[in-house]
Amino acid sequence: MNGRTLEVVRAIGERRPRIAVVGDLLLDVWSYGVAGRLAREAPAPVVEVRERRHAPGGAGNTAMNLAALGADVACFGVVGTDPAAGSLLECFSDAGVDTAGVVEHPDAHTPVKHRIVCDDQVLLRLDEAPSELPADAVQRMLEAANACEADAFVIGDYGSSAMESAAERLRPTGANGERPLVVVDAHDLRRWRSIHPDIATPNAAEAAALLSASLPDGVDRASFFGERSQTLLDRSGARELVVTLDRDGAVLLDEHAHRTHAHRVSEKNASGAGDTFVAVLSAACACGAPIADAMDAAQAAADVVVHKPDTAVCTLDELVARADGAHGVTLGGDELARRIHEHRARGERVVFTNGCFDVLHRGHTTYLRQAKELGDVLVVAVNADETVRRLKGPGRPVNSARDRADVIAALECVDYVTVFAEPTPVGLIGALHPDVYVKGGDYTAEMLQETAVVESYGGEVVFADYVPDHSTSGIVERIRSGVVS
Repeated sequence: MNGRTLEVVRAIGERRPRIAVVGDLLLDVWSYGVAGRLAREAPAPVVEVRERRHAPGGAGNTAMNLAALGADVACFGVVGTDPAAGSLLECFSDAGVDTAGVVEHPDAHTPVKHRIVCDDQVLLRLDEAPSELPADAVQRMLEAANACEADAFVIGDYGSSAMESAAERLRPTGANGERPLVVVDAHDLRRWRSIHPDIATPNAAEAAALLSASLPDGVDRASFFGERSQTLLDRSGARELVVTLDRDGAVLLDEHAHRTHAHRVSEKNASGAGDTFVAVLSAACACGAPIADAMDAAQAAADVVVHKPDTAVCTLDELVARADGAHGVTLGGDELARRIHEHRARGERVVFTNGCFDVLHRGHTTYLRQAKELGDVLVVAVNADETVRRLKGPGRPVNSARDRADVIAALECVDYVTVFAEPTPVGLIGALHPDVYVKGGDYTAEMLQETAVVESYGGEVVFADYVPDHSTSGIVERIRSGVVS
């Protein structure tokens, strides 16, 4: 991550651009349960739902991501008067999104995508098809959008008939009547050609459809689209075209062909990273960032979101931390407690571990990866320098607490890092109440003061696998003796 990315991200928070999001609004529902038997009437699993979460999807997810960045967001769309619309509007209200331009109509039906999740795996997705939206509701929505002055308009077209008609009637307006930045994220870019977007953001399948072609197996997708960039630009009518390539990052189709590269993870239950990418790209460009720098910031945000379950957003704080060079975030106790409270409110499972982590080795990284697999959020507490000296002797630590924390924070499996000066993390555990406390396999429950604290509130103590012949003390001794193994 270069220094320009951090500047771009901070500019979003400082400028708080006014951004209008116009598009298809839907509700994402995630139902989590267990399936221990098959139905008698069919060979299908019976899912006992234990928890249900919901979030805005489609263009609504783009609006939520913009709000999480601190942008001033106005949303425009059409929904029904059904319970799904109520949940959608409640989420917008909680996030501070202006919904004066969201038209509620009794003859409309709010689309819902309902995912059933068992054992951390999506078992089934049910999509409720959107209804034909009433013409008068679409007209009211477009009138409100055309009356809005914004630094940027982001159009989220997921294929509805309403957005097809909107393409001919939407007239984005900026300050002093000048045209604002226009970003189009559409399943079919051809129907937005007449609006001449400043930026269009198709994914690989949408870009291939624009070419009326299919992607050959094993092809380098960035090169494939780069070789056809002029055709894609001509057919989309866009000034700039960014093709998002999920696990392969994104590519800007111009003479520079700027690339971003994603941090690959198992997608698990994550959804909407493309919406996050579009939100950050739009906000950054609205603040005057060059598109290549905006892409780098957008990729950093998408990398944050793919580590989260459900339909998620990347906050400005998370993006600043990512752009500042660390995957995890190093925090003080009070701020860490606030963040953990937010994760727990979303139903996420918090895992906690601690150690000196002086001269990181394979034993450390193996057990940290195992720790992350036990939950959704991994917190690592690093011993302060004076504590390490008391534990390990006058020649330690080799690396300062700041350096050790930064190295741990850079690991993909780590979400938060904190430094503590007490002999044990009992106080931190009592404040955070992690669901799982993890230690290395060279410990037992009886050896740890932490065990009683964790068990007192119903938490679980887990011991990771021990990796023999990997210890910091042994490594330091070999280095000092000049022995190479």
